[in-house]
Amino acid sequence: MKISIGSWAYTIGPWAAHPVPFDTVIGKLKELRFDGVELGAFPPHPNPGNPNGPDSEWPGAMPERAQRAELRARMKEAGLKFSGIAANLWGEKLINTDDPSKYIQEFRRNAEFAADLEIPVVRVDTVQPPTILREVDAETAAGRVARAWQACCGIAAEFGLDVAWEFEPGFAFNKPSEIVRIHDAVDRPNFGLLYDTCHGQMTGVAGARQEGEKEVFASQLEFIEMLDGRIRHIHLIDSDNTCHRDAAGNEETSAHPPFGMGVLDFDTLFPALLKAARLKHGWVTIDLCFWPDAWEATASCKKRVDELVARHAS
Repeated sequence: MKISIGSWAYTIGPWAAHPVPFDTVIGKLKELRFDGVELGAFPPHPNPGNPNGPDSEWPGAMPERAQRAELRARMKEAGLKFSGIAANLWGEKLINTDDPSKYIQEFRRNAEFAADLEIPVVRVDTVQPPTILREVDAETAAGRVARAWQACCGIAAEFGLDVAWEFEPGFAFNKPSEIVRIHDAVDRPNFGLLYDTCHGQMTGVAGARQEGEKEVFASQLEFIEMLDGRIRHIHLIDSDNTCHRDAAGNEETSAHPPFGMGVLDFDTLFPALLKAARLKHGWVTIDLCFWPDAWEATASCKKRVDELVARHAS
């Protein structure tokens, strides 16, 4: 089992004004003996380029294969690999349009980029907030998502890639039955769920940002059992049963506190996840998204996951 961490923890939210350069991230992860990094493929970290304008004005843009080959060489020198890629698709429409061609086109660019960097998994989400279901009926919306992701899975298959949907409170279809319904509707061999333990708590137990009547379980163990066989990728981090809030104080998505600052029992959760998941690539990824002290917390989180892997994934 290999351990990585999401690079977006050092570029968005509290870190947007002073992002950590990618080479600095690589150096730190090498020092802490990580196996790899999960790439947030948007500025200022490496990315396939500007979807709407000149790449020269897009920090971290790597439109050329030579640039990508050089990045692969730097990663190899550091003894690191990429565990996955968070594709920058948030500027596209998915649910409130009959024409997902721009979304699919941008997915292809990210898939090509991932293949050039030998990244095995492309992460996706439903892009738009739960409130979009006040504008588009759920059946129409679910059909649009499933059909678009079927097309994306076809593209990913061309490059030998998997596609993993990270469900979370901040995006549409965050109820357990909805998650299963859309997963099963996509029905492609290279498609599965990305289970983040903080999102699992907030969607499956707390019911955060669910529209209408809440749909929850008494514990994540019941939720994980429901998703048995559907999980393809795992993000590990604690939960304090709260959401991160934006500058206006509105709930966005799960807070992602470091291990020990929340309520989760990982000696119970982690083995249950390993039993329910089909981890084709053998990665587990630490996710400190939106955490203000993510850089400082990286070392302690790595130590905690090392311990969990040693106890439960030998």
